[in-house]
Amino acid sequence: MKSNPLRILLQTTTPERPDDWSIRSFSLLRRHLESGGAGQGWPVAVTARNREASGSGSDPVLAAIDKSDFDELWLFALDSGGGLTAEEAAAIGRFRRRGRGLVTARDHQDVGCSLCSIRGVGPANRFHSLNRETQPSRRKRDDQDTATISWPNYHSGDNGDFQKIEAAEPVHPLLHDPENRKRVLEFFPAHPHEGAVSAPPDDDSARVIAIGHSASTGRPFNLIVVFDGSADRDGKPLGRAVVHSSFHHFADYNWDPVAGAPSFVTEPVGSGMATNPQAAADIRAYVGNLARWVAPARRAQSTSQWRFPALTLEEAARKAWVHERF
Repeated sequence: MKSNPLRILLQTTTPERPDDWSIRSFSLLRRHLESGGAGQGWPVAVTARNREASGSGSDPVLAAIDKSDFDELWLFALDSGGGLTAEEAAAIGRFRRRGRGLVTARDHQDVGCSLCSIRGVGPANRFHSLNRETQPSRRKRDDQDTATISWPNYHSGDNGDFQKIEAAEPVHPLLHDPENRKRVLEFFPAHPHEGAVSAPPDDDSARVIAIGHSASTGRPFNLIVVFDGSADRDGKPLGRAVVHSSFHHFADYNWDPVAGAPSFVTEPVGSGMATNPQAAADIRAYVGNLARWVAPARRAQSTSQWRFPALTLEEAARKAWVHERF
């Protein structure tokens, strides 16, 4: 087992609230990472916390994230506005300037809209009230069952079930099965109302790597956007980043509904994740890939096996095949 663990902060944009989603909703993710889920014998030290605002209104950990020893920030945006202060968003930007990795996940309608304040990755998130999807035809409800939730709300399946994902070509390293590099990961946890993400058209470092299909309309929608090779306005290289359409890809309830959910979650519950071993294995394999892929480049100096290999010239030429496919 290698020393010098990869340090990951799992952080929400909301404080602890009764009968609501919180960092406790991601306990299976935490345990998987801590138990060797990053793979290759690399230890992972996980800190998991909810937002805790100080007297200034900012979370002291997020506001100083760029000065911390964390290698990665996995930010679960559970807010509907006001989840990040300008001070925190700026610190997250500086965190990436130090080469550190960022993972974000939001959900339907305006859940997680504070992500828009983060330079670089913010424009990849499309909401009901902010940074709307460019096609007017997409500004309407996809999930028809939960009347209280408006667009974007792509219905990939019931909580507890799995969805079959489509890997965009060329297949990104995040979607290769680490146990069989010739196999592409196929399954993700499903959710009745996922949010909308897309690659900003003016950022050549961003691309869509995975696509879902609505169980209601059959319509395709983007699941994951990656940022690789990004640079800040002054040309400073930035750490890698990955943007997800829903935090439910990582939530306990979607990995195992027995874990429970807040009482306001009333949609039907499926059992696909529990009855399909490959679906359960695929999301855990993806999490390991994710932890390794967004790790700072300095980790490559520790072991030649740690960092994913660079793109070939052919892959680099093809990787910008789409910015906003739909």
